[in-house]
Amino acid sequence: MSQIAIIGAGAWGTGLAIVLGRRGSHRVRLWAHEQQVSEGIARGRVNQKFLPGHRIPDTVTPTNTLAEALEGAEILVSVMPSQHCRGIFEQMRPHLRQETVIVSASKGLEESSLERMTEVIMDVLEADGGWTPRVGALSGPSFALEVARGDPTAVTVASPDAELGQLVQREFSDRSFRIYTNDDVIGVELGGALKNIVAIAAGICDGLGLGHNSIAALITRGLAEMTRLVVACGGRAETMAGLAGLGDLVLTCTGGLSRNRRVGVELGRERKLPEIIADMHGMVAEGVFTTTAAVGLAHSRQVEMPITEQIHAILHHGKSPRDAIQELMTRSGKSEIAV
Repeated sequence: MSQIAIIGAGAWGTGLAIVLGRRGSHRVRLWAHEQQVSEGIARGRVNQKFLPGHRIPDTVTPTNTLAEALEGAEILVSVMPSQHCRGIFEQMRPHLRQETVIVSASKGLEESSLERMTEVIMDVLEADGGWTPRVGALSGPSFALEVARGDPTAVTVASPDAELGQLVQREFSDRSFRIYTNDDVIGVELGGALKNIVAIAAGICDGLGLGHNSIAALITRGLAEMTRLVVACGGRAETMAGLAGLGDLVLTCTGGLSRNRRVGVELGRERKLPEIIADMHGMVAEGVFTTTAAVGLAHSRQVEMPITEQIHAILHHGKSPRDAIQELMTRSGKSEIAV
């Protein structure tokens, strides 16, 4: 029986706990930052704050203690918000075994370093004569609520370590949760992070009352600029045609459960960002943080990302969404296939 630690009991971490717990062949520990979340799961087998209405199997043990969560863990699934990844791994480092396989399921970039989550994890664990961990990245179109209720879902796990990919594919897959393997960690992680920015833009279009033409154009051109940055960073263009690219982009831009899209809708209705975030009651829209990092990464690689730059101006400089759309539409003419 495999021992798995899931670090982060938000909606996605809880959804993964339900997937892994319902197999019955794993012992799963689910770490929650909030003690009341952990205690609530222990009492009622439901994460009432982040994923209400979905029973968590008895094979999942909630805990508020990192050492307890990590004890004997063969696989660690990292599902914390991206801006907390470095700090939590620094706390976990004394309790981690070198042989533990690490799967990052967080979709974001660290604002301060511009690093992907697997890079942050490796920074922490390799520091001061540490060790090089076995790390992979899990991403793809996967709303937690739909995963929890057993809707057919397909995602991908990326690692240069083929054995790690096959292990995760074998241990995580079931009849409603299908995992593909990929060796393009850069593409898979950047795809999962950058699509959140485009989803904010899609929400803005909806909030402004724009139609399907606008959303279709935005998704298509958003994918083009995502691909440019992925390739400039060493990833593969074809990854952006897969689950972690186009698949996750379409889901997040069009699905009503998308938190990033919801932020955009409210921005399009002329609400202010702090007010929108306050109304989310602890839920995280990763795109708000990722936008700053993506702009920095694009500048460092000399990649043009006009949609990302306009969303950054809206989020962090108070630019009018209507002015941003107008500026995108009146840019100088381009070739569609130019890189």
